[in-house]
Amino acid sequence: MSRRETGLPAGAGAGYPGRMDAKEIVEKCKRTTMYSWSAGDSVDPIPVVAAKGVWLTAADGKRYLDWNSQAMSVHIGHGHPRVIAAIERQARELAYAYAGTATEVRARLGEKLAALMPGHLNTSFFTLGGGESNENAVRAARAVTGRQKVLARYRSYHGATALAINMTGDYRRWANEPGPPGIVHVLDPQPYDYSFGATDEERGQNHLRYLEEVIAAEGGHTIAAMLIETVTGTNGVLPPPPGYLASLKALLDKHGILLICDEVMAGFGRTGKMFAFEHGGIVPDLVTMAKGLTSSYLPLGAVGLSDRIAQHFKKNVFYGGHTYNSHPLCLAAALANIEVIEEERLVERAASLEPLMKAEMARLKAKHPSMKEGRAIGLFGMIDLQKNARGEPFSPYASSGPVMAKLSRFFRDQGLLTFVKHSNFTCVPPLCISEDELRQGFAIVDRALELTDAEYQT
Repeated sequence: MSRRETGLPAGAGAGYPGRMDAKEIVEKCKRTTMYSWSAGDSVDPIPVVAAKGVWLTAADGKRYLDWNSQAMSVHIGHGHPRVIAAIERQARELAYAYAGTATEVRARLGEKLAALMPGHLNTSFFTLGGGESNENAVRAARAVTGRQKVLARYRSYHGATALAINMTGDYRRWANEPGPPGIVHVLDPQPYDYSFGATDEERGQNHLRYLEEVIAAEGGHTIAAMLIETVTGTNGVLPPPPGYLASLKALLDKHGILLICDEVMAGFGRTGKMFAFEHGGIVPDLVTMAKGLTSSYLPLGAVGLSDRIAQHFKKNVFYGGHTYNSHPLCLAAALANIEVIEEERLVERAASLEPLMKAEMARLKAKHPSMKEGRAIGLFGMIDLQKNARGEPFSPYASSGPVMAKLSRFFRDQGLLTFVKHSNFTCVPPLCISEDELRQGFAIVDRALELTDAEYQT
């Protein structure tokens, strides 16, 4: 395969004149930089030097199929020339302007998002990522309602900044507690270890009854907003039960509680719709975005605000913002990225590949006793594993045992990059993946599940 096909620069890799080899890259990164969510001595990073399409190339020339879109974020694939050209063009014209200015690229992206978002979502506030977007959405909700409490779910992740990590429900919150006051966590419609019902309808109805009781106990008049991942992401890839979102919106409206949909992972085509809340036939009061907004070519997040909320801040100061908000280079990347998503019909592609992903998961479940379940909506998928017929996980919650470590190593050795934790792993490739590449990924998964089958307890 040629260097152009792999995305590897000519001569790059081990022995490339003036470049570090794989060992040196890893050693210096570990010695002089910190890694997130990790103990530095335990990390074993891949020395990535290039990427193209759905493939990454390491310094030693080994190629990896990106089965997680890096951070569930590279929707259009790696190295797209249109986005790179847009960044270069913007850098030549205007590399930076502070957030209090008006720029053409800001005007164009604002107009584009207003057209893209449905209903009354016509205004955007630009940030640098998902956590910052969620923080600012809550700040706006509190300012508009005059209330302080926020409902969030245990089976959730909303970012790593101070408020966002404490709105997060999963174990990543623990080390950052105690957090700011006013956050009330509730169960997801599908908790980890039991269910609100045997069917989707039962789960949805029973959860809403439970949620209404929580609202009554907390005092609906004290709650500014409820923040949800429209499709629960790293904590399960769980679409809401059919009809749930519409009923949830009605319940919150009854109490004057704003609905914030966190679309940081699910937005921009990942689920087969531009925004995942469109599956539920609703329009939230606020929507938060990042990741697929630029496909991570540059950092950018956004908060989409309803007309009612945006109008409030026409007359009242919004107390938020940073040096790099509305950064021209990031806005240019987003505008080009959205054009690629639309013109290459990647939203439709994600929807069209969903049946293939589900069929592959069904095939693997029928073959491998250690596979408990596979789920997918669009190209947003996850596979759960089990160590016995009772469905018990290989690793307890908030841990990763030896079986999952062995599985993760096998994936890496076989050239498949994905996110492995507890007793599951993700299937979240870039939306540009071909049918053949999708099957290649599942062929590696097929071989990997032989390892977990060997650990299955009959």
